[in-house]
Amino acid sequence: MLRVGPGLESVRRITNMRKYETIFILQPELSEDDIKSVTAKAQDVISTYKGECLRMDDWGIRKLSYPIKKSARGRYYYLRFDGESALIAELERRLRLDDKVLRYQSVNITDLPERIVPEKKVELPEVSAEETVEETPAAEEAAE
Repeated sequence: MLRVGPGLESVRRITNMRKYETIFILQPELSEDDIKSVTAKAQDVISTYKGECLRMDDWGIRKLSYPIKKSARGRYYYLRFDGESALIAELERRLRLDDKVLRYQSVNITDLPERIVPEKKVELPEVSAEETVEETPAAEEAAE
């Protein structure tokens, strides 16, 4: 919220939205329909909890460092979104319950917790070029 007007101080309100990124690994042999259903569920959770999905990337099939559920490979997905703590809890719950998901990891990438910050306007005095030229000869005369 930004309020501006006579006698009002400008105030910038930042919501409680925090920045998160989640990487989840799917079984490599899934069909395109199965992959789309998992990614659609993730985006549905974000929109239901009034979050904002900023990025969803398919990193492709990669070799895992150790077998997970007898799979040596996995399809990696990167998800970047803004949301609240309830959103992350529900997203992780749904990923945990889905058998197609091998692993997931969510990280809060917000630097500082959001808060209300007063916005200060700095007004610089304007100095015209004519004033500086007129002051220079007067300063030279005073120096003599």
